[in-house]
Amino acid sequence: MSRRRVAVVLFNLGGPDGPDAVRPFLFNLFNDPAIIRLPWFLRRPLAALISSRREAAAKANYALMGGASPLLPETHKQAAALEVALVEQLPGHVARCFVAMRHWHPLTGEAARDVSAFQPEEVVLLPLYPQYSTTTTASSLKAWRKTHAWNPLRKDAWNASYWNPPVPRRTRAVCCYPVEAGFVKAYADGIQAAWEAAGSPSPVRLLFSAHGLPESVIKAGDPYQAQVEATAAAIAERLPGLPDWQVSYQSRVGPMKWIGPSTDAATIQASREGLSLVVAPIAFVSEHIETLVELDHEYAALAVENGCPSYTRVPTPTTVPDFITGLARSVVQALKQGEDICAGSAWTCPDGFTCPRRKGELP
Repeated sequence: MSRRRVAVVLFNLGGPDGPDAVRPFLFNLFNDPAIIRLPWFLRRPLAALISSRREAAAKANYALMGGASPLLPETHKQAAALEVALVEQLPGHVARCFVAMRHWHPLTGEAARDVSAFQPEEVVLLPLYPQYSTTTTASSLKAWRKTHAWNPLRKDAWNASYWNPPVPRRTRAVCCYPVEAGFVKAYADGIQAAWEAAGSPSPVRLLFSAHGLPESVIKAGDPYQAQVEATAAAIAERLPGLPDWQVSYQSRVGPMKWIGPSTDAATIQASREGLSLVVAPIAFVSEHIETLVELDHEYAALAVENGCPSYTRVPTPTTVPDFITGLARSVVQALKQGEDICAGSAWTCPDGFTCPRRKGELP
């Protein structure tokens, strides 16, 4: 009896794989309608202008990491670790993980072709964004839907090529996992280890830093900020020795008002209060430019300039066993439930926020 084939597609933002890829990566990023919400005939020239103006500074930042983003190799490591975890959690199945990046190779279409060649009976879409946002998860899932010819009468029918007959497969997505037990434990343990390695400085403030969003996106019903705050609260609950904590948001660009407080402002404030800082980037599960440059260089220098006694940045969980086990658990839940899920089941979007499942943004 043949074993059922399961394809798990890991979604992430992507990053340039060399200096020549920096400008086209930036163009793809700012040409994403989920990032710049303008008609295409306005968005494309604006994306070209922004990518041209930001190319030199971005290249300098990527040079600090060897000239390229480490996000793709980090994601491949996660895919390999997840395949191993799924061997144990999915007996009787053959599970293979595929990587789909939103703004640089391997792009969604490339991943879709690889999935089609694998010929799975079931597909689970697994964004590597723990907290759901229209700018990340929804954008990746929308790109996946566009890559396929969907049968409007059958949710589980998709086809990677217009010229081939539809092949029935069950496809579902893991919506988000802001309080998933393995994810929370991996970060809590990482924070505790980083604090102890720094000599357990006191007094200390734990700063939960997440990528920021324009305030208008949140006001439109995006649950991202509520989920980030839920993640922080769940992690802090496991850390009774670090009671002083705060959520902040980094990576602001443009003139729009963004959610706050900003990580740079929070860093300055804590430093001037004479507090040591332990910074945990809880919206990220692998290392890339926001962690290795923005947090490790820019904000670390800002802390020193303002008198911070000790600045410690917590590593992302990447392939920490608890985190990978949590991802595997999410895949298994999706397969068993036969529907899109918010992994961990302890999370429900508060009233007033748009549930992506009710809105129909998931496959």
